[in-house]
Amino acid sequence: MKIATGLLLCAFAGSAMAAEIRVLSAGAVEPGLRAAAAAFKKQSGHDVTITFNTAPEIRKRIAGGDAFDVVIAPPAALDEFAGKVTADRANLGRVGLGVAVRPGAAVPDISSSEALKRSVLQAESIVFNRASSGIYFENLLKKMEIYEQVQAKTTRYADGAAVMEHVLKGKGKEIGFGPVTEILQHREKGLKLVGPLPPEVQNYTSYSAAPMTAAANAELARVFVRYLGSPESKALFVAAGID
Repeated sequence: MKIATGLLLCAFAGSAMAAEIRVLSAGAVEPGLRAAAAAFKKQSGHDVTITFNTAPEIRKRIAGGDAFDVVIAPPAALDEFAGKVTADRANLGRVGLGVAVRPGAAVPDISSSEALKRSVLQAESIVFNRASSGIYFENLLKKMEIYEQVQAKTTRYADGAAVMEHVLKGKGKEIGFGPVTEILQHREKGLKLVGPLPPEVQNYTSYSAAPMTAAANAELARVFVRYLGSPESKALFVAAGID
């Protein structure tokens, strides 16, 4: 399907100038978004420049007045940006939490919530982020009533990428937790995806795209968001581990 090309021809007939779309996005959708942006550029000739941040940082940047053409974040965050984003939205999918270990490390048992709890208690160290997924995991440890027991052996980072880099260079019985997409991006370096969290404690974070009201090229921003919601784009996100 050449959805983007058709839309662009309608919106920009007679314009031969390539434009730039500036996107502020949550990092969990990075692999799918990069693939979709590349496909969009190939079809349209327009550049897509992406800045990745955690959801908390995106909130700070938007609240501070930073202007982009398109914002990609959890729907709840977009709701907070009322007046700064338009009502046009595209659902990109959802990302679950996964478990990772470095190459050659012992694989923890995460077959159930009880097995996960035992593995966390038996680990020499655990690593996760301070972003949305990390906040969920922290609360899960508290719900399991083991947070205080493991706090001293816990290392936190601002984002998932830093967590995975730490795990790759770690030692001993160390376990990393983060978005499945972040883990998959580090497989080429040897990082092992043990698997997703058990279904009974899994947490999915959904992500949507919306044009900003202050977009430099409002129509092109809307076209890009529509493309992100197209079946062609959806297939690229699914292939990257985004349901």
